[in-house]
Amino acid sequence: MKIRTGIGYDVHRLEEGRKLFLGGVEIDFPKGLRGHSDGDCLIHAIIDALLGATGKDDIGQLFPDTDSQYKDMRSTELLKKVMDLIRERGMAVVNIDSIVIAEKPKLAPYIPRMKEVLCPILGMGKEDLGIKAKTNEGLGAIGKEEAIASLAQVLIREKP
Repeated sequence: MKIRTGIGYDVHRLEEGRKLFLGGVEIDFPKGLRGHSDGDCLIHAIIDALLGATGKDDIGQLFPDTDSQYKDMRSTELLKKVMDLIRERGMAVVNIDSIVIAEKPKLAPYIPRMKEVLCPILGMGKEDLGIKAKTNEGLGAIGKEEAIASLAQVLIREKP
């Protein structure tokens, strides 16, 4: 059985007038993430990790910000497309570990709902998806509440 790993990272600036989506969940906050799609940096990091594990190009190559069909698209839809590619290759996600780095808002109350949204798309149980929320201790753009970043590591395998 072939096992593959991938690592993903994404960061987006916060801006007024946008809804905040993380892990496919709308978060109650006065700012949202700037991006061509909905800016969901957690899903974007997971997508890049999945693409890396399969040897594909990154999210920007697959879903370019110059293509109007992806404008304001929910990142859950992008993740579904990536999972279709993985399944077509006869592979399945074993587990994902991820971190969202944000000074505010506090994200721990939203993590169970993020798992409810993401696990069916990923084809995995909630116990196989780790999502942790961390702050940046006041440092840099994230610490000044100007941005949110995410990291993800995935393990995928060929289906037997």
